[in-house]
Amino acid sequence: MFMERTFAERLQDAMRQRGFKQVDLVREADKYGVKLGKSHMSQYVSGKTVPRAEILCFLANCLQVDADWLLTGEGDSRMVEGNTIHNVGEKNTARKAEDRESAEGKIEGKVSWKGSTQNRVKSGGSIMREFMKSSKLDNVLYDVRGPVVEEANRMEDAGTQVLKLNIGNPAPFGFRAPDEVIYDMRRQLADCEGYSPAKGMFSARKAIMQYAQLKHIPNVAIEDIYTGNGVSELINLSMSALLDSGDEVLVPSPDYPLWTACVTLAGGTAVHYLCDEQSEWYPDIEDIRKKINDRTKAIVIINPNNPTGALYPKEVLQQIVDVAREHQIMIFSDEIYDRLVMDDEEHVSIASLAPDLFCVTFSGLSKSHMIAGFRVGWMVLSGNKAMAKDYILGLNMLSNMRLCSNVPAQSIVQTALGGHQSVQNYIVPGGRIYEQREYIYKALNDIPGITAVKPKAAFYIFPKVDTKKFNIVDDEKFALDLLRDKKILIIHGGGFNWSEPDHFRVVYLPRIEVLEESIHKMEEFFSYYHQ
Repeated sequence: MFMERTFAERLQDAMRQRGFKQVDLVREADKYGVKLGKSHMSQYVSGKTVPRAEILCFLANCLQVDADWLLTGEGDSRMVEGNTIHNVGEKNTARKAEDRESAEGKIEGKVSWKGSTQNRVKSGGSIMREFMKSSKLDNVLYDVRGPVVEEANRMEDAGTQVLKLNIGNPAPFGFRAPDEVIYDMRRQLADCEGYSPAKGMFSARKAIMQYAQLKHIPNVAIEDIYTGNGVSELINLSMSALLDSGDEVLVPSPDYPLWTACVTLAGGTAVHYLCDEQSEWYPDIEDIRKKINDRTKAIVIINPNNPTGALYPKEVLQQIVDVAREHQIMIFSDEIYDRLVMDDEEHVSIASLAPDLFCVTFSGLSKSHMIAGFRVGWMVLSGNKAMAKDYILGLNMLSNMRLCSNVPAQSIVQTALGGHQSVQNYIVPGGRIYEQREYIYKALNDIPGITAVKPKAAFYIFPKVDTKKFNIVDDEKFALDLLRDKKILIIHGGGFNWSEPDHFRVVYLPRIEVLEESIHKMEEFFSYYHQ
C-alpha cells in the first residue's frame, strides 16, 4: 500500500512496484513519441520539479496508477485496470491495441496526456493554481549545468569539497586576464555608462573586422559585425531570427548543447550528424549528406570542437562547404577556441572557403583571454549576403530589441585583439594548457577500460568508457556515482547529445597536481565500479 508523501516519493514507489528504472520509462516514452529525456526523469525522481500534465498521465499509464494520486496523493493509488503497458523486460508479448490507445491519450475519467491544460493542485484544502514551465522547454537540455551539477551544488552546500571538471571556466583554476586588458577597462569605465549602438561600439567592431580579414573571411564590412554578451546570446539570437516550426538545422553529435537547445527553442528541429571518433572526431560527411532534406536550412560546425578538442583540417572543411553549396544551406561556425590551437596546427575559418555561401562565424574573448565572466562575444556575417537579406533584417530587429551588449566589455576588444596574444604562452611546450593536455591524455588512456583521442585545441577531452567492462547503461547515473563516491564532477556524454552511454567530458584546466589527484581517484573508482 502506497503512503501519501511527495510526488517524487510516490513516483519512486510506483516505479519500484512495477520494476521500472528511469531509463525504462525514457525508452517507453520514445516508443510512443513522448518527449521525455533522462534529465527530465532525473529531476522528477529527485523532486526538483513535477511533470506537465501530459507527461504525468503518461507516467501514470506506464506505472498503472491513478494520475491524480501520483500528482497530489489524493484519489485511488491502486493499479489502473485495462491500461497495462508491459514491463520493458517482457519479451515476445504483443501489446494489446487498447494498451497503445491508452498510451496515446486516455485514462478513463482522468486527464488526457495529449493537449491537457490541467495545472491545479490542492493546498491546505483549497485549490491553488500551479504555473508550469513552457512546453517549449520539454525537449531542451543543458546538462553542463544540469542535474549532476545540481547534486554537486547540494553536496557543496552540505560542506563536501567537489573537484569540478565540468565547465570551461578558466578563472577558478588560476588563469588571469592579461594586465593590459584590465588596465584599459579601468581607464575607459567612466565612458561606458551609456548604451552603445545595438551592434556594438565602432572601435570594437573595427577590431573584429580586421581580425576577420586576418582569418581570410571574405566580404565583411563593419555593419556585418554584431557584438554580444558572449557567443551564447548570439547563438540564441541567430536561431530565433532564422527558424520556423518544422525547419531543420544540422548540429554535430557530440555538440555544445546550447546549439541544440537554441534550435529547439526557436521552433526548429536539431538533426544530429555524427562526428567520427575513429577519424579524429571529424564530421562524417556521408552522414551529413544522408540527413539533408528540403527542410534543412543550415549546418552548424564547432571548430575547434567542444567537447572533443578536435581541430578540423582544411580538407574536411572543404567537403562541408561542397555539401552546403550543393544544397544551398547556410553555415554557422562556432570558433570560440580558434586561438587555443596546439602542436603548431593552424585553425582555418570555414567562411574563408565559402565566399559564395552565406556564413555566420562566432568567436569571442572568454576562452582566449581568460575572461569568461566579462561576456565578450561576436558574430560576423560573410559571403553571399544577398541570399539572406530578410534574415539579416530579423537579426537587426532582435539586436535592436536587446539594446546593446555589455559596453565595458566591448571597450577592451580592440586592446585584446591587438598586439601580443598572451594565450600563446599557455599552448606551447612548457605552457600550462599544453602540459595539462599531455598529462590528462596519457593518464586517462592508462586507466583500464578508458580510451581517448588526443585533443588538438581548446581544453577538453572526451574519453570513451568500455560499457561492457563496467556494465554502464545510464551515463548520467555513472556521472552521479563518480560524483558521490569520489567527489569529482564531470559531464556525461548524453549532456552533449551523444546517443550512447559510453563517453564523458573532462575539462583539463586544473593544475597538473590537481589532475593527478583526480586521476588517482578515477583509477580507484573504475577498479570496482559496475553499474
